[in-house]
Amino acid sequence: MQHSALAAAGSLLTPALIGCNPMSEKKDKTIGVQLYTLRDVIFKDLRGTLKTIADIGYTEVETYSYGDGKIFGQPFSEYVKIANDLGLKTVSGHYMSGFNIQSSGNLRSGWEQAVADAREAGQQYMVIAYLFKEERETIDQYKELCELINKSAEVCKRYGIKMGYHNHDFEFVAIDEQIPYDVMLAELDPTLVAMELDLYWIVRAGFSPADYFKKHPGRFELWHVKDMHKDDPTKNADLGTGSINFAEIFNLKEQSGLRHFFVEQETYEVSSTDSVRKNYTYLKGLV
Repeated sequence: MQHSALAAAGSLLTPALIGCNPMSEKKDKTIGVQLYTLRDVIFKDLRGTLKTIADIGYTEVETYSYGDGKIFGQPFSEYVKIANDLGLKTVSGHYMSGFNIQSSGNLRSGWEQAVADAREAGQQYMVIAYLFKEERETIDQYKELCELINKSAEVCKRYGIKMGYHNHDFEFVAIDEQIPYDVMLAELDPTLVAMELDLYWIVRAGFSPADYFKKHPGRFELWHVKDMHKDDPTKNADLGTGSINFAEIFNLKEQSGLRHFFVEQETYEVSSTDSVRKNYTYLKGLV
């Protein structure tokens, strides 16, 4: 696994770039962070955590944990006020399919209210974040999920929001000689659903982001940017210290269709705050 993943990262020799993308036209490159990165502190001190992010220089955020009209243990409206006061733009949020979940605010329960709240926050995307093992055991389950996502995306469209899907590595494990991620790319409506490509997970699965950008140009409007530890691929590393060549990947941003990217990190050498600070510095020098 480690060798194949590293080979995939090293194979990112760029094909010709195509098309044009709003991100490339921005005079000031914005850097976002998925707030799951700071899950160890954000529930304890929402305002303080968001202020730290803003003080570092991040201008865009992607949320998680929305349910029953609350987020990070607070009413969603309170979160929106704090983020707006700090100059943080909530571009995207992570949501669940609702499989075996009792709370509302997912694809199977209270979806329209979640969409309405997202619009009030100024969100451009609502992204399905993760699938439980029991809902992804067959290709038919993946196809049924894609149908549900497409249907839910129609609701998003009425509110001026686009759906998205965030991958891990399990979507690249073949079922009946089919790669589930390829099935999803075929089944999801590209006019309604963007792909949020997690660069760490696709490389860890042994696949190349460059290959997918070439096969499906313009589909990957969102990225999660996190590095792979050189000695232990099950761990993350601060950006620029691991095994993924982000310079080569970012050279393909127009081809991918990239509009926004978010730092995400799940394991740290020191602390989540230390890592988001170092990651910002790295990306500021890269983009």
